[in-house]
Amino acid sequence: MARKDYIDNPDAPAANSVVPSVVAVVLDEHGRLPLIHKTDNDLWALPGGGHEIGDSIADTVVREVKEETGYDVEVTGISGTYTNPRHVMAYDDGEVRQQFSICFRARLIGGGARTNSESKAVEWVDLRDVDTLPMHPSMRERIRHGLADNGQIHIG
Repeated sequence: MARKDYIDNPDAPAANSVVPSVVAVVLDEHGRLPLIHKTDNDLWALPGGGHEIGDSIADTVVREVKEETGYDVEVTGISGTYTNPRHVMAYDDGEVRQQFSICFRARLIGGGARTNSESKAVEWVDLRDVDTLPMHPSMRERIRHGLADNGQIHIG
């Protein structure tokens, strides 16, 4: 399913759903970040996805990282919440989702790289190379907040 993001765009379609979602900032022993090349918008992103009934929000982080990357993680904290009502994602099935995302920090505990229907590539990316990848500005913001590790939680 294809997706188009809109932020502060007066021509954006009106939202018709909200799905709480998560992303995870994880660093390996070399200080690299696992990123996925998404199939829905052809951009690089942190692994993550939608919260499901029966999951705790930490369970969602662990499940989504495993599904999209093949890696096992343990949640260590929250770096931010992102609920900008002027950020919507329009899907080709007619859903227009208002942004609702929580960014977590997590620790790598195992697993191995693999893709799924939502990720056509999984790569550990050196932090100096993150800015060279095609990525939505909202994802860059989450990475910046997730790496800050200054004890503050971004609320927006």
